[in-house]
Amino acid sequence: MIYTLAGVIHKTLLTSFSLEKIVHANRENVFQIFSNYENYEKLIPQYFPSIRIRSVRENVAVVEEHLKLGEMEFLFMAKHVTKPSILHEVYVIGGKSKGSYIRQEFIEIPQGTKILVDVELKLTGTMRIPKFLEKSKLSKNYSNMLDAFATISEKLI
Repeated sequence: MIYTLAGVIHKTLLTSFSLEKIVHANRENVFQIFSNYENYEKLIPQYFPSIRIRSVRENVAVVEEHLKLGEMEFLFMAKHVTKPSILHEVYVIGGKSKGSYIRQEFIEIPQGTKILVDVELKLTGTMRIPKFLEKSKLSKNYSNMLDAFATISEKLI
């Protein structure tokens, strides 16, 4: 929080969590689904009602996203950076969750692919987590979204 003589100017809540998922599909297919921001709106519209690509240069894209996680909705501008089949990073560069960061690492294992996900959400103003919405519930909703991606990946086998 930043305080001045006039009072509080800005409140930010940082919520961090990590998740691990095993997907029974090869790493390339899993990576293609999880990093396919162009088709999030078609693949899982219950989580991404709208996506608008602003620019793409090699492995970096700037995308306007509308994300629904349970009772919370996020409208933001994100920079997607990929290292094919290994890493997908999302930097939130605009909106009330500006400064948030999501890292998805894809590791090939005998059963398929292990995905390590680290999420750092910076929530400001009205985006702050309501008291009735605990961090664990936000983590669970994000985990459910990853499960939806995993299901699609496994169907490609």
